Amino acid sequence: MSSAHEPAASTADPTGDGAITAGAPDAPDNVVHFSRTQTVTQADLEIRRLGTSRIDSPMLDLLDARQTTEHYVDEDDRVLLDDTVARVTARGVPVDQLPGLEPCGPRRKIYFDPSKTRVGIVTCGGLCPGLNDVIAGLVRTLTYHYGVRRIVGFRNGYQGFISRYGYDEVDLTPEFVRDIAVDGGTVLGTSRGHQDPEEIVDCLERMHINILFVIGGDGSMRGAMGIERVIAERNLKIAVVGVPKTIDNDIPYIDQSFGFQTAFSRASDSIRAVTVEAKSTANGIGLVKLMGRHSGFIACYAALARSDADVVLIPEVPFALEGDTGLLAHLRRRVEQRGHAVVVVAEGAGQELLEAAQAGRNTDASGNRRLGDIGRYLRDRIEDHFGEAGIETSVRYIDPSYAIRSVPANPYDSVYTVRLSQAAVHAAMSGRTAMVVGRVRRRFVHIPMPLAVSKRNQVDPHGDLWQAVLESTGQPVRFGA
Repeated sequence: MSSAHEPAASTADPTGDGAITAGAPDAPDNVVHFSRTQTVTQADLEIRRLGTSRIDSPMLDLLDARQTTEHYVDEDDRVLLDDTVARVTARGVPVDQLPGLEPCGPRRKIYFDPSKTRVGIVTCGGLCPGLNDVIAGLVRTLTYHYGVRRIVGFRNGYQGFISRYGYDEVDLTPEFVRDIAVDGGTVLGTSRGHQDPEEIVDCLERMHINILFVIGGDGSMRGAMGIERVIAERNLKIAVVGVPKTIDNDIPYIDQSFGFQTAFSRASDSIRAVTVEAKSTANGIGLVKLMGRHSGFIACYAALARSDADVVLIPEVPFALEGDTGLLAHLRRRVEQRGHAVVVVAEGAGQELLEAAQAGRNTDASGNRRLGDIGRYLRDRIEDHFGEAGIETSVRYIDPSYAIRSVPANPYDSVYTVRLSQAAVHAAMSGRTAMVVGRVRRRFVHIPMPLAVSKRNQVDPHGDLWQAVLESTGQPVRFGA
């Protein structure tokens, strides 16, 4: 079984809808930058356990008659990583040796005695629809199905563990979380930035915490890996389980991250609004900037949901502004043909067009490079271009990013978060650690943390998702040479 403290040295071929996976440039030195030419083995997919599970699960009655079906995977079975004949054949190994992911779900034997278990929950990083749903799901599953009596919420991310900040903890009960899902954000608060894992583990020891659930993005999961490393060094029996969160849908291997459906649904409303504005003025142009630092999934899905966009710009596909085949000339032709045009741009698109001083090379508290404002830049360039051509126009610009991040989850994401939180509780109570839960091709599975932060999921310019966008917008494959 591979160690959870040493990131695996290989990676799988990409999975997901029209996606590729790319090395994570913001990863610290202690996280391996996986090569796309390497292949994940079974050892890379093994989940670390604190020890042997010897306690009968309170959910045993639900499991006695269960067996693997097309809708359920038994705990002794595996979910194959490869999903095509070509990829399976390329491995050249017998079927029973193909790498597979451990399925989520309750186990017949658990590691922690529920009556003596104390649990901590923390939310970290930027806001995302569904955070409160995950918190509520964790609390209800722990309380109602396992009988855990003490659940503590730590305030404001990893700062909540550090004594100098002076934050008190929150006692989480089913009554406390009953209505929190109707509000956006996180009832526990959040923060960005590194905190000393030694101090965090000191806090866990003082409070006799047995399980820590971390709800956050790749930076938060790297922080969780640091916490788990210190726990192992001290030979403590504390499980660390993650529920990965990213509004950009850039977590590798999993189908979609929670909150993504809500995000692109709300984003499509902004596309509708600028379309109405653009159609209502002579030679009008609507411009919407959406979330997506490195991955253009929200821009792609929101544009497909509305089918109003004439152009979609994403970080994965560079574009040129000038020349007969550039973006500006294409927009001018669209306006001449239709009387208006609509542009959807992801926040990380076109950064190569911005001057270094404008784009900025400093980083935020999470270590992410600050981006230049491509939305305002495009607005100014479009207005200048049409003005120089003697064409009267009006550009309506919307940036709904924070409004989208703060909304409650839609019904789809609410269901998804409930299932993720249940899966996380089952894994933690069985003594699994240094892992996250996610869904791969409709199957809920356990993924080692090092694998979950090893690279970034991105739109594949040669994949079916981007092809669908090109068909919907009618834009050329590339703007410029």
